[in-house]
Amino acid sequence: MALFWTARAWTLMSTLSFFSYCSFVWCEVSRTSGSTSRGKGQEQGPSSLERVKRGWVWNQFFVVEEYTGTEPLYVGKIHTDSDEGEGNIKYTISGEGAGSIFIIDELTGDIHATERLDREEKAFYTLRAQARDRLSNDPLEPESEFVIKVQDINDSEPKFLEGPYIGSVAELSPIGTSIMKVTASDADDPTYGSSARVIYSVLDGEKFFTVDKHTGIIMTAVADLDRETQDRYELVVKATDMAGQMGGLSGSTTVTIVITDVNDNPPRFPQKMYQFSVSEGAAVGTPVGRVIATDADMGENTDMSYLIKEGGELFKVSTDAETQEAVVSIKKLLDFESKRTHNVVVEAVNKHVDPRFVDLGSFRDQTIVRVSVSDVDEPPIFQPTEGAIMEVQEDAKVGALVGIVNARDPDVKNKPIRFSIDRSTDQDVIFHIDPDSGAITLGKSLDREIAGWHNITVKAIEADNDTMASHSAVSVRILDVNDNPPELATPYEASICEDAKPGQLIHTISVVDRDEPQSGHRFYFTLAPEASSNRHFTLWDVKDDTAGIRTQRSGFNRREQNVYFLPILVVDSGPPSLSSTGTLTIHVCGCDTEGAIQSCNATAYVMSAALSPGALIALLVCMLILIVLVLLILTLKRHRKGQRMAEDEEDMRDNVIKYNDEGGGEQDTHAYDMSALRNHYDFPEAKSCDSGPDIRSLPQWIQAGVVEGPAADFSLFKGYIRKKVEQADADLSVPPYDSFQTYAFEGTSSPALSLSSIHTLSTTSEQDFSYLSDWGPRFRQLAGYYAPGNPEEERS
Repeated sequence: MALFWTARAWTLMSTLSFFSYCSFVWCEVSRTSGSTSRGKGQEQGPSSLERVKRGWVWNQFFVVEEYTGTEPLYVGKIHTDSDEGEGNIKYTISGEGAGSIFIIDELTGDIHATERLDREEKAFYTLRAQARDRLSNDPLEPESEFVIKVQDINDSEPKFLEGPYIGSVAELSPIGTSIMKVTASDADDPTYGSSARVIYSVLDGEKFFTVDKHTGIIMTAVADLDRETQDRYELVVKATDMAGQMGGLSGSTTVTIVITDVNDNPPRFPQKMYQFSVSEGAAVGTPVGRVIATDADMGENTDMSYLIKEGGELFKVSTDAETQEAVVSIKKLLDFESKRTHNVVVEAVNKHVDPRFVDLGSFRDQTIVRVSVSDVDEPPIFQPTEGAIMEVQEDAKVGALVGIVNARDPDVKNKPIRFSIDRSTDQDVIFHIDPDSGAITLGKSLDREIAGWHNITVKAIEADNDTMASHSAVSVRILDVNDNPPELATPYEASICEDAKPGQLIHTISVVDRDEPQSGHRFYFTLAPEASSNRHFTLWDVKDDTAGIRTQRSGFNRREQNVYFLPILVVDSGPPSLSSTGTLTIHVCGCDTEGAIQSCNATAYVMSAALSPGALIALLVCMLILIVLVLLILTLKRHRKGQRMAEDEEDMRDNVIKYNDEGGGEQDTHAYDMSALRNHYDFPEAKSCDSGPDIRSLPQWIQAGVVEGPAADFSLFKGYIRKKVEQADADLSVPPYDSFQTYAFEGTSSPALSLSSIHTLSTTSEQDFSYLSDWGPRFRQLAGYYAPGNPEEERS
């Protein structure tokens, strides 16, 4: 084999060398030169054409892959016509693999491959060739690009990249049914030779499956694949390159074929008969037993339904969705005395039948379920079982027979029955029952108008076993007897206009009767005998159990008579016929031109009594608004009166006015602000002691002294105060008489201290206030507080 590959490699090398030589392309370059004369009278000179043969263009070189020789592999040769063999030209290459994979002889231009190449890794290399002068290194030819293509050999085997594979096919599929497709990939060059041409074959499992050698499609080879026999197959599929020729490489993969189920098996009952027992006292819906049919298929193909072919009158069957069992249950109550054994035919049917396999046989099966009924002691049975309806006249006497209830013991022994009434359904003890015969009689008088029906419950028990009891509902209908006279229906009043015309219908009366005769009501109307001489109104029987009242004359005057009383006699149709007299009150009222009633004698009373809640609320709101207005007026008057009193009090001379500005008198408008004296309510507040005295409120002629500090001469203030007092005493018409001044410039260690009388008596100040007695009678009391007194007088 090694010799074979070596021979092939050298053959390829020889072929590639020949291709390299042939790919050497000769190019002819035409160069045209000429000269053009300049000037108006010059003629165009002759032109010359030179042809130069050049050999400097390549398309591609070829090199075989996987070369195993020890010497570098010859690839090809580059050459230029300008090379005369003197060695003055240097050949170079650049590009992919230049200098590493590919080397060039600078003198000859021979290119060799120094490494083992793999076409599957890289199929070609792009390089550039350059011819330069060896001495000057100037390019002699333009740089030319060429390609070295790696020639493929069959060195890669086919591979199944997506394996192992899993496919499926339905059982009983026909021959040639496509299952799946497998694909092998060969890394060799598909455009060169047959290295990448792959064919497929089955190595293991060819008895049941085949594969298309060109497409790789796996198909069935037989038509009797049975999932119930074998549900999966393992195949080995081989892929061979070189189109299967000798020397080709191959690869294989495993393919798992799963056989899917189809509904080709009918359900089958393991037994042909099942036996169950049930008590005759079992309730409807009680399960009797379970049976199941098996199916060799799987999944939804095993889904089946059950039905009863025989015996469906007393039994029913249902399918358990989880276990697929047939549940046989009671449809109607069983009776041991009637029939002790029942045979029920149950059939199982596949839900999903495949029409392709109907020729295989019937997809259903049957079995017999034998049910034995056991005897139990049963309670009495009423006849009829749904209850009895009885009728009795409402005028029947106490003790009269209403009806008879019947009950029997269903057991074979047929024990005697005793009857009773459940008194919770007959608390008034209206009915009695005979315990032996079941005859129901009246215990009290009846009145259909109070209760038209009576529903009672009758109890039947076995004479020697109280636990065996049954109950039945008995409805007693009270038949009507005409024992209530008819009566006029409300309203009993009507109205008529004063200008009513003769024959005018003013009112329609109807009748109510508590009785309900089977033939229906029929009433007759007429005026009572005492109204036979009536000349104002007539009665008209409408024949539909109503009557109309019409006027007999015109011109009613409510001032003469505003109310008329009309007695009416009503008679029913019986039997026996009963009658009653009702009085209709007719009011005479004033009406407008259209006949609408405007007023009657009791109109005002009716209107006041008919006030709606909204009207009452509106009246209350109006009254409340009036009260609020009165209170506001009184409040405003009182406020104005108090304001006038306050103004009168402010005119009094004994008001204490607070102002912070001092000056040379009221006439001195330059020394202080006169607005403090004219405005009794806007007083500027004194600043806090921490900020120092407010020197802006002091007269200008003393501000300088205040700024200098507490050592200022206090005699200035004495003279100022004295002058102000004299001016106040001299002019009694100028306020204030007694004024209280606030001085805010006093501070810690001030010799002025405080003028307040609160702390003066307890102070140890040496200031002499005796001069206060010289200020006049108005400061006499103040002088008494501050001036030093006689110690003896004080002790006395």
